[in-house]
Amino acid sequence: MTGSRTRFTSIITAILFFSLVAFGARAQETGGEFLADLHDFRINNYLAVDAFYNFSASGDTDTLNRIVVAINKANDAMNSVISSTSGVLSSDQIEGLNQSFDKFKNLMRSNINEVRDRGYPDLRLMADMADQALTMNMTAAELYGVAQENSGAKADNRIESARSASVLMAQMMARYAARTHSSVSQTFQGATTEIPLDEQAEAFDNHLKNVNSGSPTGDLKATLSDVSSKWQFIRSSYVNYNDNNVSFIIDRYSKGIIDGLASAIELMSSNR
Repeated sequence: MTGSRTRFTSIITAILFFSLVAFGARAQETGGEFLADLHDFRINNYLAVDAFYNFSASGDTDTLNRIVVAINKANDAMNSVISSTSGVLSSDQIEGLNQSFDKFKNLMRSNINEVRDRGYPDLRLMADMADQALTMNMTAAELYGVAQENSGAKADNRIESARSASVLMAQMMARYAARTHSSVSQTFQGATTEIPLDEQAEAFDNHLKNVNSGSPTGDLKATLSDVSSKWQFIRSSYVNYNDNNVSFIIDRYSKGIIDGLASAIELMSSNR
């Protein structure tokens, strides 16, 4: 028991010090690199929320580790955004997003401590985190659009479709976890302000169709085929989201889709 609590403490401590990262000098970078960092930031925050809803129900250390890994990656991406030399966003825009992220991390830490200490979440505190996650991710989405316009780089439609599909899948996965594990799921889902999961599934179909355009070959074709197979396996669960489904399978396949899309983006970027 003592070993378990020590491990929990070390993980929580890791979250406490995520923001204490020194910035080194960076060479002049492109707007495309900035967009990639901002994309990673968006994805990993949704993954952290997804992992938390699972943790709130199980309290297990492996799931807590998933939260830590996701926030750590989001923090690394945010640090890259802050130290960027691309100039596609103003310092005020970046600082506003960073402050929103700091609030999210603090609420995440408080919610983790509640589950750890009491064995179950505080619904008000979890709702506060859900609200902050929604606000932060809406801001990040808006800034991604602004950065696209200001980057001066010609956007690759397939890469942008793959990124849109990745973010949408991460959001859907987190929302599904909220529905499965939390009585405050409507707060995270934005109630009437967000598109229902079945409609988001249809939007994902369109993004995936765009990514598959242009007759991909070789490794890219194999990667996208695997993504499509995984999606077909769980699509009905998102479309019929009120049915009873095996949530851990949906979670696992959704993460597999996100990983596959990340590989596809890397392959498409290297071939440009």
